Amino acid sequence: MGKYQLIATAAMGLEALVAKEVRSLGYNCEVENGRVTFIGDEAAIARSNLWLRTADRIKIKVGEFKAFTFDELFEKTKALPWEQFLPEDAEFPVIGKSVKSKLFSVSDCQAIVKKAVVERLKKHYRRNTWFEENGALSRIEVALLKDVATITIDASGSGLHKRGYRIDQGEAPLKETLAAALVMLTNWQADRPFIDPFCGSGTIPIEAAMMGQNIAPGFNREFVSEAWKWIPEKVWDDARMEAEDLAKYDQPLDITGSDIDHRMVRIAEGNAIEAGFGELINFKQMQVRDISVSKEYGVIVGNPPYGERLGEKKAVEQMYREMGQAFSKLDTWSIYMMTSNEEFEEFYGKPATKKRKLFNGFIRTDLYQYWGKKPPRQ
Repeated sequence: MGKYQLIATAAMGLEALVAKEVRSLGYNCEVENGRVTFIGDEAAIARSNLWLRTADRIKIKVGEFKAFTFDELFEKTKALPWEQFLPEDAEFPVIGKSVKSKLFSVSDCQAIVKKAVVERLKKHYRRNTWFEENGALSRIEVALLKDVATITIDASGSGLHKRGYRIDQGEAPLKETLAAALVMLTNWQADRPFIDPFCGSGTIPIEAAMMGQNIAPGFNREFVSEAWKWIPEKVWDDARMEAEDLAKYDQPLDITGSDIDHRMVRIAEGNAIEAGFGELINFKQMQVRDISVSKEYGVIVGNPPYGERLGEKKAVEQMYREMGQAFSKLDTWSIYMMTSNEEFEEFYGKPATKKRKLFNGFIRTDLYQYWGKKPPRQ
């Protein structure tokens, strides 16, 4: 087994959660803006792809160096051990980005990195002709930040938010990685009731169910690195076997998702069936003001409308007021609402116990947390 520098990329504000997940897999890590770095072997590549709920994707860092000129970029890229990662038939497109760097032309940087990799591989595989690139995909990225080039290979393929269960969605679906983060930021445990009163296509309840039964989020999808010849098939078989062994399929769950739109309720039901939770999650059409509970010590998590569109503002503010009134009686329940509306607490009628800044795509939001009474110790 080799040792590789791995990067789990993260949305702004989720780095600490990704780091917590990486450490729970047994790897020491460092947290930076937008990424968590750690050292791991081939098994770490498979396990992190399968298990990280809040990361965007897994990359292998091939090299990092300062580059002020195209010559430097070419020579330092060519000096990297590309033959370790790319067999003779590899397909290796190059993508790029550049921020605050002298080498600002992304297309030129991509072309130079591509040429450097080709030159290195030509020498290693002793050939004079161009490569056919008809084998497994290894997408290379050159990312320049303040004249430092980080060169990586993407080990995920589709982003990790693509779990494989979303067969339909609404207008502005919540990313699965952010939905998982919202659940992680609560005090919910699998033996307690859980409600999402704005369930949309069901993402938050489905992510909660996956966490409640400890099901690896990547269990039902494929990853680009599964096709790489230098990672033995057994590594992936073992990682999937581990995920199967750790799943708690018999863990009972009390999870409800509701939405005012009956079409979204139907979509959510379809997605839950696809995820394997058709019988376990209860979806219903309901307005948030009509929510009432008979149980105690539950958790309510929601991504309500923000009221950013013209004409929606007043209706959304009224809905926040009604929500505050409906939830005011739930003193043993903890409530978590994510919205970009900075006056949420005023309309809700109560200051939050705690606020946390998060980004829903490019929208800056706050997660307003209202902590309920703790259950008595058993």
